[in-house]
Amino acid sequence: MKTVSFYPVIMTEQVATTAEFYRKLFGFEAVFEADWYVSLRLAKEDQTDFELAVLESGHPTVPEAYRNSVKGLILNFEVDDVDAEYERLIVREKLPLRLELRDEVFGQRHFITSDPNGVLIDVIKIIPPSAEYSDQYHENLWD
Repeated sequence: MKTVSFYPVIMTEQVATTAEFYRKLFGFEAVFEADWYVSLRLAKEDQTDFELAVLESGHPTVPEAYRNSVKGLILNFEVDDVDAEYERLIVREKLPLRLELRDEVFGQRHFITSDPNGVLIDVIKIIPPSAEYSDQYHENLWD
């Protein structure tokens, strides 16, 4: 299989609200927009673009048995300055805090918030892991 694109699709009853949330707070831009589906792209200089889509959960293109809003999903956003993002998203924008900003021994400084659907958003900065975890990495991500 030759994959040319890969992206998550959030199934929701709040298509417009969800798309606006990711545009306003995470910098995504719409590349296709209908009342039942929005395709979003986050363009990055010198990198592959990131994509995310939002789909009405009850749309006929979804098999009937699966027409439910999203549940059990975490979107990870790795950033350069997690403390600044905490200040912006939690303190200024008043997003719900689901997990306080903290350092993890496995090599992350992060906090967790959520979108209007309850999808968890883990905002992460890679940091050096403890000696116990450093041998488990296949590449050095923290230098």
